[in-house]
Amino acid sequence: MSPVSERAAQVRFRRALSLMTMTLVAPGSAQLVAGNRRVGTVAFRIWLGLLAVGLATLLALVADRGLALTLAFNTSLLLLLKLVLFALAIGWAALFVDAWRIGAPLSYGLRHRRASVAVNGLLCFGVAGTLLFGAHLVGVQRDLTLALSGSGGSSSAHDGRINVLLMGGDSGDGRWGLRPDSMNIASIDVETGRTVLVALPRNMAKFPFKQGSVMAEQFPQGFDCDGCYLNGVSTWAQDHTDLFPDSDNPGVDATIMGIEGITGLSINYWAMVNLQGFKDLVNAVGGVTLTVRQPIPVGGLGSDVTGYIDPGTRKLDGFETLWYARAREGSDDYSRMARQKCVMSAMLAQVSPQKVVTNFASLAKASAAMISTNIPAGDFDTLAELALKARGQKISTLSLVPPMINTGDPDIDLVRSKVAEAIDRAEGEAPAAPAPKPKGRKQQSAATTQPVTGGSIGSLKEGYAANQAEDLGSTC
Repeated sequence: MSPVSERAAQVRFRRALSLMTMTLVAPGSAQLVAGNRRVGTVAFRIWLGLLAVGLATLLALVADRGLALTLAFNTSLLLLLKLVLFALAIGWAALFVDAWRIGAPLSYGLRHRRASVAVNGLLCFGVAGTLLFGAHLVGVQRDLTLALSGSGGSSSAHDGRINVLLMGGDSGDGRWGLRPDSMNIASIDVETGRTVLVALPRNMAKFPFKQGSVMAEQFPQGFDCDGCYLNGVSTWAQDHTDLFPDSDNPGVDATIMGIEGITGLSINYWAMVNLQGFKDLVNAVGGVTLTVRQPIPVGGLGSDVTGYIDPGTRKLDGFETLWYARAREGSDDYSRMARQKCVMSAMLAQVSPQKVVTNFASLAKASAAMISTNIPAGDFDTLAELALKARGQKISTLSLVPPMINTGDPDIDLVRSKVAEAIDRAEGEAPAAPAPKPKGRKQQSAATTQPVTGGSIGSLKEGYAANQAEDLGSTC
């Protein structure tokens, strides 16, 4: 090739690179300059329209930050966005290929020809791949919203608070949600996000049901029968489904009737967490840092103890976190309740928006397999906004356990007054409760009649600090 021809080929190569760069910055501009102007006009107008929509959306989000959550849970909008991203990926890749064609790649040297193919391929796969991955994430979010959305109706706040019943249950054949392993009410102030966790022991007995409810008609004197405990209400209801003809979840509905009768609170929503799947959620966020105050056995109570989680502050994986929250060997139910609260507090504090974005796909997969709820999709944005508010607030806790409450024969008036006091303190309308006094390990051993595994300071006799705290994070 003569020097003149070589220089001409170099010019054409640089022109081809310019056309591909123009397509990257402003799709359709290469066609407007050197190709099919009709295609270029359509592509460029679509690009300008998308930029305008994007800018308008950005301004709207700045003016109303809650709008982002509303958009994130709108399944129709998510489907439209997914289709748009797919179309953009295909269309933009086609424009890159056309820009490469317009550059007449066969008219310059082999080295430049190979370079132009490499650059064009990089741009095609880079831009289209990014858009397709974005479409995948949008699809994951839509699928998650559909998977989690329940059949319940939208519910208004009661006295300025949203009350969500959080239940933990074992998975397995015929066991989903039959006997809730843990029950906590998250009572959240809709203005501030200030949250009070009210924990109910699974072995509470002789309690009333909400007045006027089906269960109150069946047990007018309360749930007072042989082996009748709060975690058995669900099983009883599942054996008498004819009493709940309009219910999709008789066991959960009956449990709520009992919890409302005990606490006097009205439950807005419920969520059942599959505890076996919980470990996948913890693994999806890279583990959770917890303080283990005493050795936590892995296994026991019907199976062999296969090891221990050693004391200290460390990051636990999903398997370890599950046993930290659930271990019963050499422990008592109330220590276990305290540990479960410590896990809730740690998850709320440590799962940042950055972690959610980074691990979104695995988090969504774990969440969809782990949670069953009655929350309608239209209310997800409201609850997500409340959760973000709650991250910046202290969490108060109240556990209806000894020594304050006799779980075998509870004083319901005392229970309801304690619940009201805890909420009033959280809202600053009542004096703060005295802070618990930490006990040394020797003192704790003297105060108990059996070894106790705990994630919170305290003892069975004196009570565990995480079960009665104005700031849950400081007691764990």
